[in-house]
Amino acid sequence: MSRIAAPQTPADFRWLTRNRAPLVALLLFCALFALVDAITPGPMSYFDVSFQASGGTPLALAAMGQTLVVLSGGFDLSAGAVISLVNAVLAATMDPADMDASVLVWTLVGIAVGMLVGAFNGFFVAVLRLQPIVVTLSTMFIVQGLTLLVLDQPGGFVSPSLGTLYMADAIPELLPASLVLLGLAALFWLWLKKTRFGVALYAVGSDPHAAAATGVRVPLVRFGAYVLAGGFYGLAGVFVSAQTGSGDPLVGNSLLLSMFAAVVIGGTRLGGGKGGLVGTIFGAFVLMIVVNILLALNVSAYFSTIAEGGVLLAAVLVGSFAKDSALVQQLRRLAGAARARRAGTHVSQRPAEDRKLAFAATRSGGRPAADRIDEPGFLQRHGRKLRHAVPAYLCLAIVLVATQFVLGNTLANWGFWNSLLVLSTFLVILALGQGSVILTGGLDLSVPWTIGLSGILFAGLVQGSDPALLYAVPAVLALAALIGLLNGLGVVALGLSPIVVTLAANGILQGVALLYSGGTPSGFASPALRWLMTGRLGPITPVLVLLALFLVLGTLLLSRTAFGRQVYAVGNSLEAARLSGVRTGRTIVGVYILSALCAALVGVLLTGFSGQASLGMGDDYLLPSIAIVVVGGALITGGRGHFLGMVGGALLLTALQTLLAGTTLPYAFRAIFFGCVVLAAVIALREKRS
Repeated sequence: MSRIAAPQTPADFRWLTRNRAPLVALLLFCALFALVDAITPGPMSYFDVSFQASGGTPLALAAMGQTLVVLSGGFDLSAGAVISLVNAVLAATMDPADMDASVLVWTLVGIAVGMLVGAFNGFFVAVLRLQPIVVTLSTMFIVQGLTLLVLDQPGGFVSPSLGTLYMADAIPELLPASLVLLGLAALFWLWLKKTRFGVALYAVGSDPHAAAATGVRVPLVRFGAYVLAGGFYGLAGVFVSAQTGSGDPLVGNSLLLSMFAAVVIGGTRLGGGKGGLVGTIFGAFVLMIVVNILLALNVSAYFSTIAEGGVLLAAVLVGSFAKDSALVQQLRRLAGAARARRAGTHVSQRPAEDRKLAFAATRSGGRPAADRIDEPGFLQRHGRKLRHAVPAYLCLAIVLVATQFVLGNTLANWGFWNSLLVLSTFLVILALGQGSVILTGGLDLSVPWTIGLSGILFAGLVQGSDPALLYAVPAVLALAALIGLLNGLGVVALGLSPIVVTLAANGILQGVALLYSGGTPSGFASPALRWLMTGRLGPITPVLVLLALFLVLGTLLLSRTAFGRQVYAVGNSLEAARLSGVRTGRTIVGVYILSALCAALVGVLLTGFSGQASLGMGDDYLLPSIAIVVVGGALITGGRGHFLGMVGGALLLTALQTLLAGTTLPYAFRAIFFGCVVLAAVIALREKRS
């Protein structure tokens, strides 16, 4: 019998299937563009189109770079800082007398600066195999410090020749130059994806182990992805410079959340292996039009970060309905558990006398005399924890001795010790929350604006009244618990990345804080709270009593409770913990609630310390909250660490801040120093792989 050939899929259908995501982004862009045209008074002119194109180009270029990193399976939190650095370099080094500076030369300078930062990231991620999140977060702070050293305030000069080229028309009244630039970038990508590097990039993002088995040089591909991404960030920085004509050391910071939203809207899968840069261009313009629609409807600009965070979560959630997605697997697991409960076969429904799944007794009293095991000594039980926690205290001793030599009259001065402990209080509290999240293998990037919103809400409720503390503190903590609950449910129930969930939450909380305060926080701390943070109880500040109690409770929580043991179990192996009967979902949700509660407590105490709340009051605590955990001996991927070690990290970083504040070094060096400390700690304390 002759075999009947299977019908072939038409080439056009295959092309549509492969490019479904960018086409959807294009259709969404067209629909939103038509909506803007409909709600805007008068017909849309060429000037409007050109203005929109120029406004969305920096985000599109930056998001294209981010897409390259995401395709390789990584994240890059330093992208916005790189844009700011390039803008500052151009504005600080261009000659104000040179009105016709070479556009090509300065464009290459900007791209080169970005690629150098990308190579820095790539070295630590690809060669040393460190976690991309920690590396790029540290790089973000290092680059922000360098930017402030180059240009410490808005100003400088950017030659008009850049604006003349990039902001002009390639074809008068027909084609803006910004669209030509994006078109060239898209053509570069269409060529690159067909090269050996482009094919390897998808392979590495899909399965690095399988890619390595087929001969792909995984470290080289990842390194190249970060370098190329840095080039795109640099080009975005050049375009921003052409737009503004001057420099701003913070100009790129607001683009980070938008970048990830554009990447996801454009169809690139977080985790790598699927997507492309063309879809990202449309994703960037979709996001820009969403913000413009809000403005056209006279909606407050404070809603912009809420919209960006919401769009990011919605786009990731829509992409989570694939057959192999974490969300679908979670739904299947819940359905299976429900069927088992209805059938009476769920493990929680087994009779108490059923010992099939019971673990062997570990107490010596439950063993025969011949099988009893001698109780291990203290060093045997805690040797590994001490090995990772003690270095923080040794470094603290070195810093304290250096402080004595540099500042003098410190170690014998009780005022110095009192101030050191008071200033450490904020980081110690954050160490428990952020540390618990890290111990489970996650990360909470919503800490800054959880602190900020909590402080602003607290000050607004208290208005300097002591009796108001009775309802203001519970209200703030309840809000924080809700924030942590939503973060945890996003990670557990929806199966989304902790980085995406908490980054989006941080943007949403920023918008909520701006809306609540109207951009100008009001209210101030009550006298009782001011006394707690700045008064005297004998020789000490009263908050130190609270700190001592917190140290005891935090240590007991992670070391002596079932919740603490479950945290470590989840961090060591989520699947093994689940098979051992640990309610892994509840544990993960619990650590995010704990992190939010700790951040809210810091917001309240900061308000008492300074007397009032302010916008951005939590921005300086993101990297330190992670740094103290890592410096204290915890493994950034989870499962290893001790709270007392994290406390040592908090004391060490506070002592370093005190030492640096007493020198003549610029403030920017603190950010650089913190970033370097985190990288050094991650390298020194990482797990050795065979």
